[in-house]
Formats: sequence, C-alpha cells, structure tokens
Amino acid sequence: MVNIAADSDGRQYSGGQVRNLRRRHRRLRKKLQSKGTPSAKRLLKKRRRKEQGFAKDVNHVISKQIVETAQRTKRAIVLEDLKGIRSRIRARRAARADLHSWAFYQLRTFIAYKARMLGILVILVDPRNSSRECSRCGYTHKSNRPKRSTFLCRRCGHATHADLNAAVVLRDRGRAAINRPNGHATLVARSDFPS
Repeated sequence: MVNIAADSDGRQYSGGQVRNLRRRHRRLRKKLQSKGTPSAKRLLKKRRRKEQGFAKDVNHVISKQIVETAQRTKRAIVLEDLKGIRSRIRARRAARADLHSWAFYQLRTFIAYKARMLGILVILVDPRNSSRECSRCGYTHKSNRPKRSTFLCRRCGHATHADLNAAVVLRDRGRAAINRPNGHATLVARSDFPS
C-alpha cells in the first residue's frame, strides 16, 4: 500500500501523496464531525469529493503510465486478483483505515480499460504468497520479508526491494498462465469491465 504499483523493470509508483492526503483529511473529518454544525457538515462533503477526486486522478496517471510501458515494451500486464482481500487480511488498528481506503479495484479497472483500447492483454493471477516467494529460486517463507520494503531469500540469499521481487514473481506467474491457460489465472475479457 506504500507503493500503489511496481513493475518487473524496477519502477515503483508511489502512493505517498494519496496516503498523506487521506490521513490529513481523516484528522480534519474528526474535528468537523465533533463540531456537528451545518457548516461543518458542508465542509465534510466538500472534503470527501476533493479526496476522492485526487485519488482518482493519481490512479488515472499511474494506470496510463503502466499501459504506456506495456505498449512500448510489447508486453502483457499482470495484476494480482485482489477480490475479497479486505475480508482476508487482518490489519493492526492503525493500518485499517489505509487498508479500507485503498482503491486497488479502481486502479485495476483503469488499467484494464486503457489496455483494452490498445489491445494489450491483462492477466489476473493468484496473489497468494507473491510477496514471500523468491523470484530467483521459488522458495516461499514468511521470514523472506524481514521488513516491509526488504526481501531476503533464506535459501539462496537473493536480496532486493520487496515490491520489485513481487512484481517479478507476478510476471512469471503471468507467463505460466499464458503457457498453461487452464492454470490459476484469469485473462481479463471485454465483458469483465465497463466500457
């Protein structure tokens, strides 16, 4: 959630601006809700629209960059199928607000429709253990992630940024899905996303 997206070439798309804005708005909402006056309620509505618009714009910019990179390099786009993630993940109290305001489906939708317009294939793969699996040797273990941003394989010693490692793992899963179409992946069809 710190980086909204990462690609297998090593580029990371930061979510820092959106997280900071949402945290600032959360503090302002708390103050305005405690007041309860009509003007405070008006300001609450205005803030909500502003926050949503900013996050939507960031998702549009990132999705455009990802699709342009895929078009330029003549590659498909592989995404984690995060359906139901909010009910599967247990987060600390401090991280819950970030988890539930994360607009991953909106980003996925933006990527899918922009890719479809350019004829780029989008593949959804199982996200299970993608951040714990080594992109070099395939060893999967919880201790491979000593810190949020660090990946260190306990078997082969491969060390890299955790998001880059996960992006390479997803790329390889996407390749396997193309070679083995009845595997654990979904090719995004035209009917899966609104026009």
